Amino acid sequence: MRNNVIVMYGGVVLPEREAMLYERLPGDMVRCNLCGRRCVIPEGVIGFCRVRKNMGGRLVSLVYGRVCSANPDPIEKKPLFHFHPGSYVFSVATVGCNFRCRFCDNWSISQEEHLIGSDLPPSKLVPLAKRSNCRGISYTYTEPTIFFEYAYDTARLAYEKGLFNTFVTNGYMTPEAVETIAPYLDAATVDFKGGGDPDFYKKFSAVPHVEPIYASLKEMKKHHIHIEITNLIVPEGGDSMERIRELSSWIRKNLGPDTPTHFLRFLPSYEAIDLPPTPTRDVERAREIALEEGLHYVYVGNIPGHKGENTYCPNCHETLVERWGFSIIRWGLTPDMRCPKCRSEIAIAGKLAS
Repeated sequence: MRNNVIVMYGGVVLPEREAMLYERLPGDMVRCNLCGRRCVIPEGVIGFCRVRKNMGGRLVSLVYGRVCSANPDPIEKKPLFHFHPGSYVFSVATVGCNFRCRFCDNWSISQEEHLIGSDLPPSKLVPLAKRSNCRGISYTYTEPTIFFEYAYDTARLAYEKGLFNTFVTNGYMTPEAVETIAPYLDAATVDFKGGGDPDFYKKFSAVPHVEPIYASLKEMKKHHIHIEITNLIVPEGGDSMERIRELSSWIRKNLGPDTPTHFLRFLPSYEAIDLPPTPTRDVERAREIALEEGLHYVYVGNIPGHKGENTYCPNCHETLVERWGFSIIRWGLTPDMRCPKCRSEIAIAGKLAS
C-alpha cells in the first residue's frame, strides 16, 4: 500500500510517497529491498541513495514526481540500437543515485544532496510524452531504481496510453524490483563500468559487491525484457582487456549472443578530470574481443562517425545500419528485419520509426 504523507525536509513542506519493497524491523528500523545494498535504515535517517527516508518505521520516497530533468531524446542516445530504432523517447529523472561514481557525466543531479526539481506527476508526464511525439518513456540520467515508485506508476499509465518504457540503469536492482517492474518494462540499458571489476567498483563507485548486477540481469532475461549492455572503459584502472573478455563471455552465456553490447570511450568529468580520455584503440580492441567471444552485435560509443557504430550482419558481415552518433543515416534491412544479402534474421525489436 502506498499513501501520500507530508514531511519537512530542509524547511520545505513536500508531498511524499510511501516506498515499495521494504520491510519493517524491530525498533522502527526498516530494510529497503529495492537495490542491491538492501540498506537497513534507522528511524529519521535517509538511505545511501539520499532520497528514501525512514519516517517512524515507514520508508518514504522523497522524490516522487519531483523531476530534475525531462526532455525528448533519440532512443539511440540511451543507447538502444536494437529497440524501436529511430524513435524518440521522453527522458525523465529525479535527483539521487545508489552509486558514487567519480566519473559520472550527470553528477550535478545524481549526486545532488538537495531535493531540487519540479512537480511532474505521472498523470501529467504521460500526456506530455505523447504531445512530444515520443513513442516511449525512458527513466534515465540518474538511476531509475531510486525513483522506482514514480517510474512504476508512470510506466503503468504509459502502457495504458500505448507507450513503451525503458530503463537506463546501473543494474543494481534486487530480483524483487525487477519482478515488480517487469510487466511494464520493455527494455533496459544496463551500464557496466570497468568490465565489471569488483575492485574498480569499490574504488571508483563505492559499490561493495557486483553480484547484484548479474542477478538482476538474469531476472530481466527471465522476464523477456530487451537488454542492451554498455561498458565504460576508464583508463588507469577500468581498462582491463581480460575483464572485458570475461564480461563478454558472461553476456554470451547468460543473456545470449544477440545481446547488443556497447563499449564506451571515457571522457574526463566530475572527480576524474585528471584521467585521460580512453584511447580509441582500446575501445576498438574491446570490440574485437567481444566479437571473438561470440557476441553478434558489438558497438563503440562516444566516437561519432566510427565504423563501430554501425550494425553488421553477423552471418555475411553486410553493413545493415549506418549511424553517426545518435542518428541513423542509412537503413539497409528488409521490412521483415532481415539482411538483404543473405536473408539472415537480425535481432531488432520493433520497426524503424517513420
